[in-house]
Amino acid sequence: MPSSTSNFDFSRAIPDLPWRQLALTAALLAAAAAVAWEIRARRLGYAPTLNDTPDLWAQERAKLKPDSIVIIGDSRALFDSDLDALERGLGQRPLQLALVGSCAYPILENLVADEKFHGTIIVGLLPALWLVPQGAPVDNSLTALKRFASRTWAQRASHHLGLFLEGHVAFLKQEDLTLKQLLLRLPIANRPGAHVPPHLPPYFYTLDHDRRARMFEPCAHPGLLQTRVQTGWIPLFTPPPPPSYVPKEIFFKSVGEAIEKRFKDTADTVHQLQARGGKVIFVRFPHSGVLKELEDKATPRAGPWDRIIKETGAPGIYYSDYPELSGFDCPEWSHLSAADSVEFTKRLVPHLKKALSR
Repeated sequence: MPSSTSNFDFSRAIPDLPWRQLALTAALLAAAAAVAWEIRARRLGYAPTLNDTPDLWAQERAKLKPDSIVIIGDSRALFDSDLDALERGLGQRPLQLALVGSCAYPILENLVADEKFHGTIIVGLLPALWLVPQGAPVDNSLTALKRFASRTWAQRASHHLGLFLEGHVAFLKQEDLTLKQLLLRLPIANRPGAHVPPHLPPYFYTLDHDRRARMFEPCAHPGLLQTRVQTGWIPLFTPPPPPSYVPKEIFFKSVGEAIEKRFKDTADTVHQLQARGGKVIFVRFPHSGVLKELEDKATPRAGPWDRIIKETGAPGIYYSDYPELSGFDCPEWSHLSAADSVEFTKRLVPHLKKALSR
């Protein structure tokens, strides 16, 4: 019996059109649009630089050796640590594994789980992010770890192509200039049943192949970019109200238990590395202005910082304890400028060496 579709002819005649000219026209229009968008991006202050992708992080994580010096933490550890100055002072170039907007505990746990590793971990400790039990800060670290553990050859090839393009094209900014991010900037107000999340600060730094970050120069001086970054911090560092669908006492009890577990897990993980000869050094990097007031009120020095130092037995370097470290101002309240990050690191090195000698 013939197929029910055997009587249908799916062939279609190709229109007789000047396809070569059409393809050339489409290519020229696409190129013109790309050039126009590139000019626009550069006028907005963007420049060609690498995106801080999970692939770039995984590439650096893959360099880990048993005796490596590793930097973990949030964006302050990324911005404020000059790898050249650390290499000159410590005799070894650290691996930069800090991540913007992240809780670094999963990274610490991952490094210590490698039984061959007995090196040094410099932890940029911002208590509000370190103790957060779940959410975007934890997810940022877990995403990077997942990419390191499961990179495919196709992803690696795509990453290397991306490195080339990002080094030459300014508009390739995953955190700012993708369609998704541009749509998120639409001024939509909160309404019943839907609350708009706070806007993230814009992409305001350069990054090299070693993940050494440098603040854009315009952000180091008063102006539109600096103001936009500053205004982004306050809502991000203001705790959201508890969910209305969970009784407050149950919600705060659950959060308190999760934070207590993080304190215990931190101490246990640090002790595990110390037991095999490794070292952990906690560093509190500078912060300024309104953001400093907000952080110091929410997580005072005598709270999480002192407790973590006491329970882990690890050395801690709190920048405000030392005149040579406390005289720096963060232009946008949270990070040092490119020039100050180098000078701060030079002054930090003697304190790191002292801590390592303990």
